[in-house]
Amino acid sequence: MSYLNQLNPEQAKAVTHTEGPLLIFAGAGSGKTRVLTYRVAHLLEQEIDPYHIIAITFTNKAAKEMRERINAITPLGEQVWVSTFHSACTRILRREIVHLGFDKGFTIYDTQDTLRLIKDCLKEKNMNDTYYPPRNIAHIISTQKNNLISPREYERLVAGQFRESNIADIYELYQRRLTEMNALDFDDIIFKTVELLQNNENVRHRYQNRFRYVMVDEYQDTNHAQYKLVNLLAGYAQNLCVVGDDDQSIYGWRGANIENILQFEKDYPSAQVVKLEENYRSTKTILNAANDVISHNENRADKHLWTQNIEGQKVRVYQATTEKDEGAFVARIVKEEVLKGNAKFSDFAVLYRANAQSRSVEDALVKANISYRIFGGVKFYDRMEVKDLLAYLKAINNPADDIAHLRIINVPKRGIGQASINKIQDYARENRLSFGAAIARASDIPGLGKKAPVIAGFAGYLYELSEYAAKNSVESLIKKVIRDTEYMDTLSDGTPEGDDRIANIMELLATAKAFERDSDDTSLGQFLENVSLVADIDNYHESANAISLMTLHSAKGLEFNVVFLVGFEENIFPSYRSVESNDESVEEERRLCYVGFTRARKILYLTHAESRVKYDGIIRNDSSRFLLEVNPEHYTYVNTFGKATERRSASAAGGLGTFRPKIGKTPVASSLPPSFGKTFTPTPSKKPALDLKVGDKVRIAKYGLGEILEMTDSVVTIDFEIAGSKKFLADSLKLDK
Repeated sequence: MSYLNQLNPEQAKAVTHTEGPLLIFAGAGSGKTRVLTYRVAHLLEQEIDPYHIIAITFTNKAAKEMRERINAITPLGEQVWVSTFHSACTRILRREIVHLGFDKGFTIYDTQDTLRLIKDCLKEKNMNDTYYPPRNIAHIISTQKNNLISPREYERLVAGQFRESNIADIYELYQRRLTEMNALDFDDIIFKTVELLQNNENVRHRYQNRFRYVMVDEYQDTNHAQYKLVNLLAGYAQNLCVVGDDDQSIYGWRGANIENILQFEKDYPSAQVVKLEENYRSTKTILNAANDVISHNENRADKHLWTQNIEGQKVRVYQATTEKDEGAFVARIVKEEVLKGNAKFSDFAVLYRANAQSRSVEDALVKANISYRIFGGVKFYDRMEVKDLLAYLKAINNPADDIAHLRIINVPKRGIGQASINKIQDYARENRLSFGAAIARASDIPGLGKKAPVIAGFAGYLYELSEYAAKNSVESLIKKVIRDTEYMDTLSDGTPEGDDRIANIMELLATAKAFERDSDDTSLGQFLENVSLVADIDNYHESANAISLMTLHSAKGLEFNVVFLVGFEENIFPSYRSVESNDESVEEERRLCYVGFTRARKILYLTHAESRVKYDGIIRNDSSRFLLEVNPEHYTYVNTFGKATERRSASAAGGLGTFRPKIGKTPVASSLPPSFGKTFTPTPSKKPALDLKVGDKVRIAKYGLGEILEMTDSVVTIDFEIAGSKKFLADSLKLDK
């Protein structure tokens, strides 16, 4: 038991409490993995059979780390179940699923399999996948399963609602087809395990008797199905230990319920509560700033993170003039510290609210020849939707670019299958033509049949785009492609992933706008050359010594010596959607901020910009409300070289001291900062042809009747009775009011 000497009093209390329910509030950097590991080791030392112990985590990485640590302490660790929720449930189902009418050799469908099956179900029901996007249907079905709502229950809940009732029919057929094919989707793994334990008393008693000691990591991130599963497993012995931190509950958008951890003592009145509040990671100043912010949340347990570490440097706040200046600041500080020998690239991380924000930072790092790695996403110009649109531009700019043509010939879907593409490629090779030249001769290619006019039409469309490109800006050209191909419809599915992809398209438009503003040569060829420089993978090294770029959600569980939290502004962080939503959404954003702050060990930078180029013009945002919540004693403003400087006036500081809770985006018409390099007045965005406002009922031929949900100068969001929510570019909107 010598390992107990390595624990502080609260950690030791958590490790040695073996019988009865236990709630461990584990603050950021408080050593929770060590506590979980040592607790398993302690149970084994108390001669508890490893057969009776299960430890559940959320990620394979966490499970692997815990398993290795346990095995390093005791050889009995090999016999303990240490796995993720889904791995544990799969093991149970492989043994018991016959009780649900499945064979033990069931198949698990991934996302693509799920979408393919949903498409088949739509076809069988004669439902148009334009009105019922498969990704949107998959998201709805997933949500129901995570809430343990069966097809029959969902049908009852949505009775009388036309679109939802049709989705309920799809859900029922989809689930029936899965059963017929002896298959489960990812959500079924937990859903079916809960169903099994609830409905089969013998199976339930068997696993409750086996798992007499249940431990669950990151309990604040559990959804309803996971919550039910845990309580079913622990229902007999009541030796349930849950570890988590309500202040780090940041996955509400995917079903996590913070009340699971906050209500634990109501579920188990005899529970022992241990608070791990000593942080071993960050400086006192960083923790003070994090505590300043999180203390503004009302729905949280009473606790306060502290540390014996040094006071450390104040949080550094930088007010950039533009997002380009913001990226340059990050690159400048990093390069200077590395050149001085004070740090290496891997000491730094850049965190942001949404993936689309990485673009300006990536541009700056590439120009400074600084290596970086992206986690939780791909590089901006490597993202599917960005590459699709750039492929159109490349095909226009260079008709001999076969790769670009092959990427877009069926994007969006035109019914041109691989068999037709193979015939075109064969013809091109036989006649020594480029793919682009071959499709222009589609009528001469043997075997294309009815596909020939479609392919020839695509070739004609590319020629039309090339003529348009010669007379119009790159931004206008991208907008035309989006309008003509209805590309946005393929992404707008109501999920966070779909929203993120739309945001990436808008960021590409903003990049094109900035290119027009800042470049002497504004040709399409020059734009593609600039993009190629930024996207050049030669500057991207797959090595440890590189800066890490990631979203705040991806950063959870990680730590770095120096953290830059960029885009620290209203409508970005907290996001515009959360500000317009409700107090709970803002509280989750505040928890996300707390997570971001506590990733930093030594130095934390917060950056915000006076103005940004966005898809709806040049905007000004107030600095984030979360900055106003930090005690001024804990931060200092720095200049462009990172040196402390006096705080600017309230107006120059992006609204400090004059914060408006729901500030809108204001286009800048004059008095632009000198860093723009030249005077620029944004071209006013075109307004919709009709006088519209939020709440108006409108009709569009393709989608039918809908209601306007949201409007900006460039984008209109309409909720259709059948097709659901869709976004449109305002200057191309054709509708009847």
